[in-house]
Amino acid sequence: MTAPAILLEGVTFDYPRGPRALDGIDLRIEVGQSVAIVGQNGSGKSTLVRQFNGLLKPTAGAVSISGRPVGSRHVAELAREVGLAFQNPDRQIFAGSVRAEVGFGPRNLGLPDAERGAAVDRAIATVGLAGDEATNPYDLGFSRRKLLALASVLAMGTPIVVLDEPTTGQDARGIDRVQRIVADLVADGRTVVAISHDMRFVAESFERVVVMRDGRIVFDGTPAEAFAQKSWPTLASTYLEPPLPARVGARLGLGATPTEAALVAALVARAGSET
Repeated sequence: MTAPAILLEGVTFDYPRGPRALDGIDLRIEVGQSVAIVGQNGSGKSTLVRQFNGLLKPTAGAVSISGRPVGSRHVAELAREVGLAFQNPDRQIFAGSVRAEVGFGPRNLGLPDAERGAAVDRAIATVGLAGDEATNPYDLGFSRRKLLALASVLAMGTPIVVLDEPTTGQDARGIDRVQRIVADLVADGRTVVAISHDMRFVAESFERVVVMRDGRIVFDGTPAEAFAQKSWPTLASTYLEPPLPARVGARLGLGATPTEAALVAALVARAGSET
């Protein structure tokens, strides 16, 4: 039996002199799954994903990555397996050029020059920053710095990719780009975990939704289950709303994740019946 990409068993985390951020989390994410983690601010989402790469270690419980306990493994070792793009790119960016920033991770992993160069070029092109290789990252706008942080993770080629609010600050074209990146990663057999408040992005991009509240998991299922009308009270308890297509779909009897074509057809049919 293949080991899960990520396994948390009874994980609790207490910040020193602070609140309990995680309270007995059990979570299993299989290799190649795409999982969105949602919930209100302060629900424990960022604390949770920082358990995956050793930035935080549990107060109690156990974390395993690809079948190996995290235990006392160093962050630098875990970086070969888990790539994390922070919510705020300015906490991640430090180099003097786009190319140097994207190349830092692969260089630390010891990739040969030719392989590293190809990985860097590919990552920069994937996020739409080709032509900006010599640009100082802080001459880029916030949304492009977010894409730069994502490129830095992509260039490392980790089997697990974690994205913290990847669509923040992105316009429609940027969100489409992030969606394609997620789809391509999953198609390549990699595991993708994202924290997001963008419920439409979640519904359209992930096969599984984990809802958190007060450091606990209160729902774990498919987008169709998460955004079905019976789940709306659970979402509301975390100050989240289902995406507009789910609300319209419920009203038209199309289910929680209707396609755009189905919505248009249903609306046209309703308009025709009212004339």
